[in-house]
Amino acid sequence: MRHLSIDIETYSSVNIKKAGLYKYVQSPDFQILLFAYSWDGMPVQIVDLVQGESLPMEVIHGLYDPQVIKHAYNAAFEWYCINSVMQSPIEQWRCTQIHGLYCGYPAGLGKVGEALGLPQDKKKMGVGGALIRTFCVPTKPSKSNGGRTRTLPHHEPEKWQLFKDYCMGDVVAEMEILRRLSVFPVPDQEWQLWQLDQRINVRGIACDRELVEGALAVDSQITAALMQEAIQLSGLDNPKSVQQLKKWLSEEIGEEIEDLRKDTVSGLIMEVEEGRAKRVLQIRRELSKTSVKKYQAMQTVACEDNRVRGLLQFYGANRTGRWAGRLVQVHNLTKNKMALELLKFARQLVREKRVDMLKFMYGNVPDTLSQLIRTAFIAPRGKMLHVADFSAIEARVIAWLAGEQWRLDVFSTHGKIYEASASAMFGVPLEDVSGDLRQKGKVSELALGYQGASGALISMGALDMGLKEEELPEIVTRWRNANRRIVDLWYSFERAAIEVMETGQPVGVRGIIFARESHHANGLDFFTVQLPSGRKLYYVAPRLAQNDFGKQALHYMGPDQKTGKWALISTYGGKLVENVVQAIARDCLAVALVKVEHAGYETVLHVHDEIGIESDRTEDLENVLALLGEPVPWAPGLSLKAAGFTTEFYMKD
Repeated sequence: MRHLSIDIETYSSVNIKKAGLYKYVQSPDFQILLFAYSWDGMPVQIVDLVQGESLPMEVIHGLYDPQVIKHAYNAAFEWYCINSVMQSPIEQWRCTQIHGLYCGYPAGLGKVGEALGLPQDKKKMGVGGALIRTFCVPTKPSKSNGGRTRTLPHHEPEKWQLFKDYCMGDVVAEMEILRRLSVFPVPDQEWQLWQLDQRINVRGIACDRELVEGALAVDSQITAALMQEAIQLSGLDNPKSVQQLKKWLSEEIGEEIEDLRKDTVSGLIMEVEEGRAKRVLQIRRELSKTSVKKYQAMQTVACEDNRVRGLLQFYGANRTGRWAGRLVQVHNLTKNKMALELLKFARQLVREKRVDMLKFMYGNVPDTLSQLIRTAFIAPRGKMLHVADFSAIEARVIAWLAGEQWRLDVFSTHGKIYEASASAMFGVPLEDVSGDLRQKGKVSELALGYQGASGALISMGALDMGLKEEELPEIVTRWRNANRRIVDLWYSFERAAIEVMETGQPVGVRGIIFARESHHANGLDFFTVQLPSGRKLYYVAPRLAQNDFGKQALHYMGPDQKTGKWALISTYGGKLVENVVQAIARDCLAVALVKVEHAGYETVLHVHDEIGIESDRTEDLENVLALLGEPVPWAPGLSLKAAGFTTEFYMKD
């Protein structure tokens, strides 16, 4: 088996960051400029395609030879670009970015190089960005550049030579990252999953262009009208300005307004009497709901055939390996709450841009538009969308992992976990659980599984549900008493992590194996967690140190959740349980995606624990649900169940 490492530089007038890879490559002016490569770690060669050089026959054959593994950093880019001019099967490619993500490192050639301690030439990295802006995107015409709209090699020969060096340097960096990480390989099943992910991203999902354009037109009209009304009522130049509005409201109401956060504005609307101030606050609340960024993103990303591609990032969630959303950010779409017929009618009115009718029928138009966002993803003419969703998968996985028998019994029978939880917590018969008690069961289930306490209940909306802050500690205690096995799991994981770090020996807890794995020659040191699927979670550069509570705890290096910077992160039992449970749930989804594809169905989208299939047969839904409910070979006793529906547009059932 031979190895070919590749880096290419390209030109397109489409903005890749906003429109995504697929529309970028589909642009008529897309062009591959430079092709740098290395065979089996030998010195890097470069082919200047834009100046008439040709790829050697050995490389051309290598691109479709199954005996040659092609490597690139963010290989999805190289693979798709090259496949616009010749066939190179995705099964023959490997992505060094995915290898880095699998081992717990950040995305980005520079970032992973820095985290691995590779020598970084910051100046060269900055020059690289400037060279890409010079040669890879359109140039602003000016007098000094003769009014040209594109810079070619003969315009800037010295910079072009630098650009070639930069392209070759990327191959060198990619090969060094791969060399270091190769002692901790990515399992074959993950490469197969990454390849499937490319096929799903290339397939894309159909988009209702008319709805998107209608929504943008309606929003523009509504926003202008609301702004005009706010200006007339308040006399302010810019009622959107927090400073101006706070000052005006304080004078109007006669009391100091501290801030204009969402909950503050809602509270003031309840308190303030009818009049100018109340209406201006209502307008502010309405305007805050009018987020059309996702409609704008869809318009930008949609290709000529009205399909939106590249919505999913494989291994996007650090460590757990869950997918992340890209471009339109499908992982946080607003839920639609209105009935199906109302939803259909609203879609029709928006497509026809009938603002007055929308106001009359639905009142708050911005809120209606945000509920319609997910419905802009549709089944094309003659097809339907089947949406299948795992039921309470994290709750099922944690019960299975901890061996919490009463919960397993719930999932293998009626499945009413919120009611059963309240019944176990408060000693009330299941059939008598409703209203307030069910709410307590529900919020506990959502908030407390990963060692959360009162703060977690508040974050999950306990106070909005009408619970009082003083009753929250008792709810936490009752939930923990009813779920002793899960509580034991938190502390077992925590003890196991500390023992591994102190002794260097592996420790097993309920089929999960914790270990310390190092390769000193490559400067690598990990705390690893082996999952039932065989996949491992990697925690980089682990160490024991005191946490904020003065307790001995596992710490590791990773991207800080707020800043994204490479930093020291502290963890604890409940957090390790969360990582493992979410990772096992992700592996269950992965098994389902592969089964569905092998059965001949076309997945066009998956979000969290939900899969969307495009099909022309009604009976396909039942078959897909059956596939999702099948036992997972590596998780004996884990009961999985899926529910689903068939629709002409994507929505929350």
